[in-house]
Amino acid sequence: MQSKIQLTKKGQEELKSELSGLRDVKRPKLVDRLSNARSQGDLSENSDYQSAKEELEFLDGRIEELENVLKNAVVISESTKNGSGISVGTKVTVRVSGREVAFDIVGEWEADPAAKKISHESPLGKALIGKKTGDSVEVEAPAGKVSYYIKSVK
Repeated sequence: MQSKIQLTKKGQEELKSELSGLRDVKRPKLVDRLSNARSQGDLSENSDYQSAKEELEFLDGRIEELENVLKNAVVISESTKNGSGISVGTKVTVRVSGREVAFDIVGEWEADPAAKKISHESPLGKALIGKKTGDSVEVEAPAGKVSYYIKSVK
C-alpha cells in the first residue's frame, strides 16, 4: 500500500503541469525522433536510435512516477492544517545563529532548499512540525546541534 504524499496546492499544480508537458509535448516529439531514427536502417550502429530509446525509457519512468505521486497525493489546504502550529503549507520565520530566515514547509516532492522550501520530512522540517511561535527546536547537523527559535508562523 502506497502511503499518502502531502503536497501544497501550488505543488500539486506544478507537478500536474510538469506531467502534462512531458506527456503531451516531450513524449510525442521523442516518439517521432525514435521513429525517424528507426527508419534509418541498422539499429545496432544507430546512436540516435539508442539515445532516443534511452530518453524515452527515462521519460516514461518520470511520467509514471509523477502519475503515482499525484494519484497518492493529499493536498494540504487551510482547512486541513493542524491549528496554529507549523505544518505542510505554512511559512515559518526562525532565528538561527543571530539571523532570521524564512522557510516554506512543503511536501517532500516540492522541497527546494535553495528556494527556502523545506520538506516536512527533512530533519529541520520534522523538528518544526507542530511547533508554534516562541518555541525553540534543536536539529542535529553535520557540524553539531543547531538551535532555531520560531519567530513567526503564517
